[in-house]
Amino acid sequence: MERSRTIPVGLVLERRKIDNPWQDHRWNAVSVIVGAPEVREWILLDKSDGVERYHAATLPLTLYRKETESYKVNLSGQPSVYVVLRADDDPDSPFEVYPFLATASAYEAQDYLDSGEETVESVPMPEGLIAWVQDFCDTHHEDEVFIKRKRSDHRHEQDKFGRRPLIDEKGSRMPGRRRLD
Repeated sequence: MERSRTIPVGLVLERRKIDNPWQDHRWNAVSVIVGAPEVREWILLDKSDGVERYHAATLPLTLYRKETESYKVNLSGQPSVYVVLRADDDPDSPFEVYPFLATASAYEAQDYLDSGEETVESVPMPEGLIAWVQDFCDTHHEDEVFIKRKRSDHRHEQDKFGRRPLIDEKGSRMPGRRRLD
C-alpha cells in the first residue's frame, strides 16, 4: 500500500507595488500550476501597471496517509494549497523571498504560521488537484475511535508507595498508625 503520493506544482508569486513609507512592494503567492515543469530561474509570466507575476519554482506537493485528517479539514472549507515563503538572505538574489514548501495540510501550514519565521499564503486549489487529494483521502483515511480512559478508584488501590496511609477513606485515624511529628 502506498504511503504517500507526490505531484509537482508550479508556484506563481506576485510582486505588487504598494503605498507604504517603509516598503515599496509586497510579495504574494497567487496560484499554483499542477504538473508544472521544473524551473531553474524565475520566469516572468505577466507584467502590468505595478504588478509582476513569476513562475518562481516547481515544488513537490506530497500527501502522506497519516495526515488525511488535515487534508479533509482543508477540503471541507475553501480547498487551498498553502505556500510557505522564506526571506532570501542572499545579497546577490534579485528577489527578497523564495518559495520553500507547498502543502495541502492545514495543520502543517498552521505549524509554519506559529513559528513566525515564514510567511504562509493560501491559494485556491485547482479542481483537478481537489479530486486528486479527495481520492487520496478516500483511499487512506481511517477514523480514529475515541476511547475514554477510565480512572481507577484511588480509595481501593493498593498502597503504591510502600507505606500504609495514616488516615482511612472516612477520614479517621487508622489503628496502629502513629504520626512521626
